[in-house]
Parts: sequence; structure tokens; C-alpha cells
Amino acid sequence: MNTWFTVKVKYTKQLDDGTFKRVSEPYLLAAMTFTDAEARIYEELGSIIRGEFTVTNIARTEYHDIFYYEDADLWYKCKVTYQSEGDGLEIESDLNPKKVKKVSQNFLVTATSVKEAFERIQESLSTLMVDYQIPSIMLTPIVDIFPFNEELDVELERKPAKEKTVTEVTSDEEVIETPGKGVVFSASGSDFDDEEEFESSLEDDFSGEEE
Repeated sequence: MNTWFTVKVKYTKQLDDGTFKRVSEPYLLAAMTFTDAEARIYEELGSIIRGEFTVTNIARTEYHDIFYYEDADLWYKCKVTYQSEGDGLEIESDLNPKKVKKVSQNFLVTATSVKEAFERIQESLSTLMVDYQIPSIMLTPIVDIFPFNEELDVELERKPAKEKTVTEVTSDEEVIETPGKGVVFSASGSDFDDEEEFESSLEDDFSGEEE
């Protein structure tokens, strides 16, 4: 079983003005263990970062799904909550009503603003059969993600859904392709309960924006 890990990497980066600065950047990658995550980040960044770099921190990160859109490179963390009626094994009666609990899951989506992230999460979860809320959307410092890689992770079972376009053939045999919902990367992170009250943190240009 594999999940997502946030790996922080420190290195000397050349800025746009030609100067150099010591930076610490987080990356998200799929791995089975902390050791595997460290090995993978060296494999992934070895040909990207010029010079030496060091791994300063590795943390297991819970994301239920990751929705990638090619037209944006900012990663937004979206918290989604919904009601769950037990595990479905109990027999409901007046003396034994079904237990309802609140389930919270974190999703990651690429977007250009909080508003667009909100719209894309709604689009991506349009097939969800329960009512849900999106209490918070936050811009993350994640630079890039490294999902399933067949060459590096042949033992991992995750496979990204390749559904970037929708093809439709009309009666005149005309082929029409429309953008799909992006690429979805699923992880095996566990759901968790969140019994605390929460406040919406939809900020950025989401509120008060004129069409």
C-alpha cells in the first residue's frame, strides 16, 4: 500500500535576476515508506536541480484524490466534509438508530485562484452521491507532485486516470474533442473524522468578484 509524502528539499536556486538564493521547497510524491520517499525524491530531482540538494523533512500527507489541470501550476488544498451513516452493518430501529458521523477528506487541485479551485473541486466531485461542504481552500507551497511512475515504482498499484479529453462523434461523422476534468491521481490515504466546528476560509478573489 502506498500513500503521499511531502518532502522538503533545500538547495541553492538561481533566481530570474541571475542571483543565487538558498531555498527550501516542498514536493509531494507517492511512496510506500519514508525510506522509499527519500530514495524517490533523489531519483526525481537528480536531473532537475543543478548542484547538490539535501532532504530536510519527510511527512506523511493525507490526500484522498489529486486533480491535475494542465493550465495551472498552483496547488490548492481543499477540505471536503460530509455525513456518513455508520458502516452499514447495523440494523436500524427505534432503539438502535444509525450513527451519523462527520467525515473530512483533503483534496488537491491545480488552479489559478481560490475561486477556480472551488469550481474545479465541485466539477470533480459532481458524481459524489452525498451532500458535502467545502469549508476551506488554501494555497499550498507545493512546487510539484510525483505520482505513480512505472519505471521507478513498478511495485506500486496506483495508476493515474488518463481522461484529459472527451471525444464525441456527431451524426455527420465529425469528431469533437472537449476538455475533460483533468488527470486524477488517487492515493490510499485514510479518511478521518473531524468533530470540531470550522469556518470557511474562501479568500483570494472568490468573494466580491464581478463577472
